[in-house]
Amino acid sequence: MARRNEWIVVIGATGQQGGATAKHLIEDGWRVRALVRDPHGPRARALAEAGLGLVRGDLNDRASLDAALRGAHGVFSVQPSAGQAQYGVTPEGEVRQGKSVADAAKAAGVAHLVYTSVDGADDASDVPHLASKWEIEEHIRAIGQRATILRPASFMENFVTEGLGFSRGKVAYFGRPDDPVPLIAADDIGKFAAIAFADPQTHAGTVLPLVGDIRTGEEVAAALGRAAGRTIPYEQCPPEIVQRNPALRAVMAFVERYRTRADVPALRRLHPGLLDFDGWLETSGKPRLASLSRA
Repeated sequence: MARRNEWIVVIGATGQQGGATAKHLIEDGWRVRALVRDPHGPRARALAEAGLGLVRGDLNDRASLDAALRGAHGVFSVQPSAGQAQYGVTPEGEVRQGKSVADAAKAAGVAHLVYTSVDGADDASDVPHLASKWEIEEHIRAIGQRATILRPASFMENFVTEGLGFSRGKVAYFGRPDDPVPLIAADDIGKFAAIAFADPQTHAGTVLPLVGDIRTGEEVAAALGRAAGRTIPYEQCPPEIVQRNPALRAVMAFVERYRTRADVPALRRLHPGLLDFDGWLETSGKPRLASLSRA
């Protein structure tokens, strides 16, 4: 049984995964501290108002991480992905940050690290922003830090995000229309992180691929259309764009060969509230879809 008088540092608390993790940890009675670069900034203040403690730290400053993690029972680690261009992160930079968090956790004697990687990371050596996560995983194992590795599939949220899955009134994605697309709701990632922290004897040393549903691209578009009350077509990324972009070709090749090894029924036994895509669309997905439909 977890000792609720101890505290957990959450990295990325302003993001989808970190935010969901912080929420579920607080609900479980943990003391939670969010790692922030500026405790006086508006985002930090919003976290404090939500009930999180704040601890100053910078993923690019190892000394600050050592200070931030000192005395922590657990650490939730997620880094800005090199696949998200708005963060200006390279695969090499992501690896440095992920390794630095793991090394600081080990040096601080942290009892349990939960790191979120990506489903299929062990078969993505040709996709730099996915291979980076595998390299961080391998480092965590090499240094002997007790950890749980979560490997989320594609976020359901991606399909109601302008410029990602949803574009100009249609669903645009990398795979062919009939390729299976494993999906997970961001909130469920946070729930699995909280489950791992609550029962480290069971989950330390394990790798959990996280999938709540598997739909083809066409099925995703059909489900979105039913929820929106209109026809929403599916469109694969145009071949002429793919051919001009070697990085995109590698992503397409990965998506076409990738088949999840997640055991969805076992995950649902562990977390009975695990959402499928329709369930997500009926809950937190509904306002997101409505906002895009109005736009």
